[in-house]
Amino acid sequence: MQRLPVITAFGGFNPAGRSSFHRGYKRLILDNLSQTERNDTLSDLAALMGLRTGAAASGPLDAALERQVLDGTLVRELETRFYDYRNCHFHQSAQLSSDSGFTFEMSVRQLPSPLPEGWEVEPLDGGKVRVRCASLSVMLDSHREIPVASAGQLPTGFEPGEQYNSRFHPRGLQLAILGASDAVQSLGIDWERVVERAGPENISVYASSAMSQLDPNGNGGLLQSRLRGSRVSSKQLALGLTSMPADFVNAYVLGSVGTTGAVAGACATYLYNLRAAVEDIRCGRARVAVVGAAEAPLVPEVVDGYTTMGALANTEGLRKIFGGDIDFRRASRPFGDNCGFTLGEGSQWAVLMDDELALELGAPIHGAVANVFVNADGPKKSISAPGPGNYLTVARAMAEVRAILGDESLRRRSFVQAHGSSTPQNRVTESAIFDQLAAAFGIDAWPVCAVKAYLGHTVAAASGDQLVTSLGIFSHGVLPGITTIDRIADDVHHDNLMLSMQHVERAPESLDVAFLNSKGFGGNNATASVLAPHVVERMLSKRHGAKAMTDYRRRSEAVAAQAAAYDESASRGDLKAIYRFGEGLIDESGIACDSERVTLPGMGGEVTLPNVNPYEDMV
Repeated sequence: MQRLPVITAFGGFNPAGRSSFHRGYKRLILDNLSQTERNDTLSDLAALMGLRTGAAASGPLDAALERQVLDGTLVRELETRFYDYRNCHFHQSAQLSSDSGFTFEMSVRQLPSPLPEGWEVEPLDGGKVRVRCASLSVMLDSHREIPVASAGQLPTGFEPGEQYNSRFHPRGLQLAILGASDAVQSLGIDWERVVERAGPENISVYASSAMSQLDPNGNGGLLQSRLRGSRVSSKQLALGLTSMPADFVNAYVLGSVGTTGAVAGACATYLYNLRAAVEDIRCGRARVAVVGAAEAPLVPEVVDGYTTMGALANTEGLRKIFGGDIDFRRASRPFGDNCGFTLGEGSQWAVLMDDELALELGAPIHGAVANVFVNADGPKKSISAPGPGNYLTVARAMAEVRAILGDESLRRRSFVQAHGSSTPQNRVTESAIFDQLAAAFGIDAWPVCAVKAYLGHTVAAASGDQLVTSLGIFSHGVLPGITTIDRIADDVHHDNLMLSMQHVERAPESLDVAFLNSKGFGGNNATASVLAPHVVERMLSKRHGAKAMTDYRRRSEAVAAQAAAYDESASRGDLKAIYRFGEGLIDESGIACDSERVTLPGMGGEVTLPNVNPYEDMV
């Protein structure tokens, strides 16, 4: 009997705002909310953006403030807090020459070593020298326009580093700390109690970035320092590693000594980490698994790289689509006429528990992850081109869901969260996969969502965006439409698909399962199947019985109250970010060991050492 990985908490931040309690999801479907919910959603965002604080951070917004909130969220024109895309600084190399030569003075300390050929150096007073040379190689300060002007940015005014003592932390790690903190607090159960019940060795953390931390506090600064004439810091290399989101959360949010890992797979990174977590829980290797990803790619060098590949929507391409003035808010255009994807930043986290522990703790039940399938593409002509692996991941996920829930559930009660990257190649290849497999499984009008239309492509965190959106759909029944396009592109395959340009309302109980799909560079394909909470509760009732469910609901009341208290605080702008630097350090001199157990002081229980031969039939 395999344990079921139940989603008991989720949280994070992206261009739609805070993810916990479906806050970010509600920003996507704002026009379909009641007036009360709309006011609440906008008020929450205003507080997050620092536009309202304290006692004033609640209630309806006036028209001007509402406009400010709307304009400062989702995909939009790149803000200068990142860099000025119209006037981006760079160094232009030049070779200067003169018939009469050059004479200039400089500090002795600034002399290059060894001296360039042909330099004559004359000592002067005050630690200076006079240099004479016939030619000179120089790097001139210059500025240029980067032809990519749209991005999925965190809400304007929200700076993650201002929420805790983030000195020298790259932006991606700031996002990791806040995202994991949001998820853990939305659980409504003190983490120490979770550790005590599960056992410190039975907790896993799997998280990563796909591209590492590339701003000046991470690998970006590491690679640029010497070329900019400055020194490499002691932190840049270490904090730049792709594993740092997991490492930071283990050390400073959870204080975990359990299993950890950082799986990177381009755009499929979140689902790769989710797969590791699901396998841990299904086989009993862990009772709790925290899954996450964080990416902060809005730096000029990354944009340059993707632009050179022809992957991003640039101003020239968008101008052709719009026939004149560009609507930057509609730059990300999955399955419509498009010219490239739009980069975004974000961090998403989920807390999974095995079904028995979730019931025992009274933890929220937001859904469950049935499985995650991963397949490579095989032989490739181009490493960035799509391939056949995604047919396998989607087909395997669909077939297993049919085996779990039945044919009717798959055909009538499922929907897809498309990778939907907004490139001409993706719109053709991904739609062909969905359309062909829908026909093979007898599905007509299969609902397809594409949240990158609102958020951009947050790379490692992209499928985390799909996950939290799916949980919102299970709760509210509104499938976000692809509202950034006017029509489906002519080359999109959709005979058996429903690609709606408006939000689609369904009864939440009519949706049983979501398929999260990812197609990453290099042949990194992954598809996850996520079960709706009403399905999960039905499964739990069958396994554990009616009394266990009654007891669970009784325990869950206090948990829900504690979670709601956090949501109320966060909605006033107080995120209560968890950052325990130097707190709760384990005194290694106090560790007690024998041949059967290890006891760590202050860790909530002893760790029992393995004593069963896993290869009993072979030894």
